[in-house]
Amino acid sequence: MSKFTLKVNGGTHTVDVESATPLLYVLRNDLGLQGPRFGCGLGQCGACTVIINGVATRSCVTPVSTVKSEITTLEGISKNGALHPLQQAWIDEQVPACGFCQNGQIMTAKALLDKTPHPNDTQIREAMARTLCRCMTYYRVQTAIKRVAGKRSVAEAAAASQEVVA
Repeated sequence: MSKFTLKVNGGTHTVDVESATPLLYVLRNDLGLQGPRFGCGLGQCGACTVIINGVATRSCVTPVSTVKSEITTLEGISKNGALHPLQQAWIDEQVPACGFCQNGQIMTAKALLDKTPHPNDTQIREAMARTLCRCMTYYRVQTAIKRVAGKRSVAEAAAASQEVVA
């Protein structure tokens, strides 16, 4: 056993685990976070996705010993009790069917939008391709992502017009 200090969702946590322990196990079992889910255990389905250094990362195949940067889980994207725009878009577009994949879908979409604020349909499909949904709600996922990107466009246009007036 070894001690590892992890920064998760803005907090610092020290855990005493084997170095090869998957990050997913530490997040769920040691830190009690329920967002990342165990799906396939092979990094193929995406249910366990977290964001590390801006990258959607499969926590089921990431040894805890390799994590040196801040980890963001689904629990860490809402602020001051307010839903993240993606979470709200998921509700507005009624994305979840069974809901099992939603952690992976939302976290992968967040990583995409953080990197590419206004993705086109191809960019969305490519970014989301490895995050599997048993219920096939892919069109609703794409619509929710476009909803957030569209709101950003409107907000950015409004901010730009304010700058011109000032």
